[in-house]
Amino acid sequence: MRHLVTAATIALAALPGLAQAAEPPCLTAAEFSSLAGYALPSVISGTSQRCATTLPADAFLRRNGTQLAGRYAESKPASWPGAKAAFLKLSSGQSSEAAGMFKSMPDTSLQPMLDALISGMVGQQIVPERCSMIDRVVRLLAPLPPENTAELIALAAGLGSKSGKAKVGSFELCKA
Repeated sequence: MRHLVTAATIALAALPGLAQAAEPPCLTAAEFSSLAGYALPSVISGTSQRCATTLPADAFLRRNGTQLAGRYAESKPASWPGAKAAFLKLSSGQSSEAAGMFKSMPDTSLQPMLDALISGMVGQQIVPERCSMIDRVVRLLAPLPPENTAELIALAAGLGSKSGKAKVGSFELCKA
């Protein structure tokens, strides 16, 4: 679970320029769950692509990654309003020009940009030696509905904090 959470949070935390914000805003558990739910298909696709040459032919991601990403993608429209709000909230710590650009983009332009960004970033960040562990975690989570998986990732991210504040990459999860 930790490795899938890491892969998902790497993608979410590294969204354009978030690390540059002096005091990034926090995300509520609901905002983070929406963002995770929206990102999961891209995370799964990016992970499947990155691990394709490392995993054996009978590995879950190699056999079922495309179908799982497709099944999770069915929930993206429901996650989008919350995911968009979370992304815009995170990007508000950037220059007003960048924040304004993201805010003014139509969903039909913003969504593919985020999808490609997330998938590509996951592919770059995953260490191939972790692929078999990630494959096991994804296989165990695959029977769950996408909403449950997103909430588990959000819960694990919140519980993963050692400092008393739940932090994911460069931003914090708001206290409940």
